[in-house]
Amino acid sequence: MRRTKINSSHYFDEIVNIIETLRAPNGCPWDRKQTLETLRTPITEEAYELADAITKRSFPDIKEEAGDLLLQVVFAASIAKDLGEFDIKDVVRTICDKLIRRHPHVFGNVKAEDSDEVLRNWERIKSQERAEKHESTSILAGIPDGLPPLLKANRIQGKVKHIGFDWPAGEIEPLFAKLDEEINELKEAANGNDPQHTAEELGDVLFMTVNIARRLNVDPDAALNIVCDKFKKRFTIMEELARNEGKSISDYTLDELDSFWNEAKSRLKASSSGSENI
Repeated sequence: MRRTKINSSHYFDEIVNIIETLRAPNGCPWDRKQTLETLRTPITEEAYELADAITKRSFPDIKEEAGDLLLQVVFAASIAKDLGEFDIKDVVRTICDKLIRRHPHVFGNVKAEDSDEVLRNWERIKSQERAEKHESTSILAGIPDGLPPLLKANRIQGKVKHIGFDWPAGEIEPLFAKLDEEINELKEAANGNDPQHTAEELGDVLFMTVNIARRLNVDPDAALNIVCDKFKKRFTIMEELARNEGKSISDYTLDELDSFWNEAKSRLKASSSGSENI
């Protein structure tokens, strides 16, 4: 087995060289046949796996998943190099130039008193860059259409906040009142016979929920993921309880399943010293 000697002072060069070796004519057949299009799925998956590791605050996993995502970036740059477009040095130079350009309060003479002002400057500079490239100067233009909707809602709200289009600072009760209003509108729509209207009103409820999460400094995507994991744990216990009785979980009535659910909650609450609250 061929091994690449790692020089501790040149880790980044090493990963670039490893990818180049894998994609060389005498390298790995699988790596050689990859394209930018085939990398789309693994790039997305690795980003989610890194985000999941961060949510769980597992530093060994964060380290590993960050490396996996870095691999995809270097891989994409290697393919682009073969196509005669750019290489990894161009990628690094581009992001370095962007960071310096968008932080004039650090690398220039612009004043920024707090993080909100930094973000406003960032959006202003970004808009100027887009204008120079004859692209849309809307502050929402850079949000990818393919973002998961929950993340997209959070990004949209965060973007417009930078120009002051946001709920007034202070009390959160007005946001809960607005959520109640949206829920009532959803109820009215659900009682009608218009699926599209119902979907739109449900979207309003979700969008407002994201607004509340943002005000509470909670990542809505991470919060929903935590609840999904909690549900999976409880349901797995329910399935175990059913197996212990020699039955399938589908053999039970809803009342019996509710009893299993409460038992699962109790078990998890006991095992986590009361951290389960739902």
